[in-house]
Amino acid sequence: MPVVSSLNSAMAAQDMTSSSDYYEVLGVKRNASADDIKRAYRRLAKEYHPDRNPDDPQAEMMFKEVQEAVSVLSDTEKRARFDQYGRAGVGDWGTSNNGRRVYEWGGGSSINAEDLEELFAAFGGSDRGGVFGEFFGRQRTRRRKPQAQRGADVENRVTLTFEQAVNGCTVGVSLRDNRSGRTEKLDVKIPPGVREGQKIRLKGKGQPGTHSGAAGDRLIVVSVKPHDYFRRIDDDIYLDVPLSIAEATLGAKVEVPSLTGIATVTIPAGTPSGTRLRLRGKGVAGRGDQYIVIQIVPPKSLNEDQRERIESLQALCAYNPRDNTDWRSTE
Repeated sequence: MPVVSSLNSAMAAQDMTSSSDYYEVLGVKRNASADDIKRAYRRLAKEYHPDRNPDDPQAEMMFKEVQEAVSVLSDTEKRARFDQYGRAGVGDWGTSNNGRRVYEWGGGSSINAEDLEELFAAFGGSDRGGVFGEFFGRQRTRRRKPQAQRGADVENRVTLTFEQAVNGCTVGVSLRDNRSGRTEKLDVKIPPGVREGQKIRLKGKGQPGTHSGAAGDRLIVVSVKPHDYFRRIDDDIYLDVPLSIAEATLGAKVEVPSLTGIATVTIPAGTPSGTRLRLRGKGVAGRGDQYIVIQIVPPKSLNEDQRERIESLQALCAYNPRDNTDWRSTE
């Protein structure tokens, strides 16, 4: 039988090599204990390690043989198969170049899965119920169970107004399954205070998994429209408030908008442009504050009488606001 002949030839060639017997590789007896095997491995691995034997192919080959030997002899089941059948009993399943399922073992030997019946006969005749027959029969008939794969996450983008992002809201989202083509409409609750680019995760609403794997998640990505006059930094709200020269000089009370309605702000006398006045607790969702940023705005044009009065005021209250600047002091 050609299969058996090729198998016998491969095994005979294997037996002619010095490393065909894992016990010989490690230099231990066949009844060696687990501790004997570990001690032999540590000694040989150190002796043949590539770091101690650079550019030595023979040492590299021996190091690999030692690694292979200890992996078999330190495993109770593999050692039992090796004791009975040699390297052919501790091979593994793979795929040949032509895509056929093959059983491979030391020395490059292999056999097609379809030819295992002849392999049984070669290793025990009718003993198909023995250890060897049971092992190969189990390997041949056992099908690899497909691994469960989690479904992919899917992103959907929603655009919110500034107020919706600050106060929270509920938006309708259409979730399309790219596999089935079905569309599910879902109301998504947006929590107060969401930021630009923030993602809201809907568990299990992504693509379905395969082989009983869990479905992926749906990620709702938030985009926020800018406000006409409010600016947001973290949980704080900023508002530019223009003041006249007189209001900034003498002080004033002005009404300004906030997220919760109109608020009255007291402007201290002599407030310079750029000053920030805080409205505590008036930020996003009560977590931050609102800041009033003062912008002093002079009149764009003056008539003759107004100009004379301003010039008189300037002469009366003459001062140079640049006197105390760092750059003026270096002149």
